[in-house]
Amino acid sequence: MSSTEPKEKRSLFRLIGDLPGLVGDLIRAEIESIKKEIVTKLASLGIGIGLLAGAAFILFFVIATLIAAAVLGIATALPAWLAALIVAVALLIIALVLALLGINKLKAGVPPAPTESIKSIKKDVNVIKGTGKRD
Repeated sequence: MSSTEPKEKRSLFRLIGDLPGLVGDLIRAEIESIKKEIVTKLASLGIGIGLLAGAAFILFFVIATLIAAAVLGIATALPAWLAALIVAVALLIIALVLALLGINKLKAGVPPAPTESIKSIKKDVNVIKGTGKRD
């Protein structure tokens, strides 16, 4: 069929009758498109997480090597056991500080419910009911 031939004209009732099928096809196509996009993004996310895990694994050994270098560096001026003890105490202090900071952050996040938002919503409901005042 060439573009110069007239297209078959369909009646209004036939067009209206075709509409549910067309809408259904459109919805199915959109759902399929969403599925493909989600699968692609999840695959990319999985690869990214794997690469970050690999980097963290390597970083662990880098840190261990730097700690050994610190012990060996201090051991040039002090006995090796004392150098290792100094580095261990420094690492323990760093770990304790990080743990305390982490505990404080955890306490600030518990309970995880949005308590401030809930209070605000309750105020809004009371204002709508006429039993409260809005700040």
